[in-house]
Amino acid sequence: MRYAETDQMGVAHHASYPVWYEVARTDFIKTLGITYSEMEAMGVMTPLVELNCRYISATRYEDVLTVETSVSVLSPARIQFDYTIRRQGEPKPVNTGSTMHAWVDSKTFRPINLKKSYPDLYRKILDVMETREE
Repeated sequence: MRYAETDQMGVAHHASYPVWYEVARTDFIKTLGITYSEMEAMGVMTPLVELNCRYISATRYEDVLTVETSVSVLSPARIQFDYTIRRQGEPKPVNTGSTMHAWVDSKTFRPINLKKSYPDLYRKILDVMETREE
């Protein structure tokens, strides 16, 4: 964790966690063989519609943290990412959370049916979900 992400006591500021979620979500998209920028260029954006964040224990400056990301909900209209943050060497999470996103057209910002409009992308996400469940 970086110093700028902490408060005066050296504890991670609560607003840092959603930023870490975003970084992890971006990395997750890369596992699909596409970057978020490429997805936007295709015409797809994923605006945030809901954020949940549960603080379990404090994290401090120089803690090494890992954010695990998975998809728990995939529909033609939405996608939900779940996050588990752990301190290196510790099995118990320090934070859990989720973000729900809508699928929208990048030009009009109108909702789209991802399954119909971009079936290959939809299938890639579904495949990752099924692989991680096994």
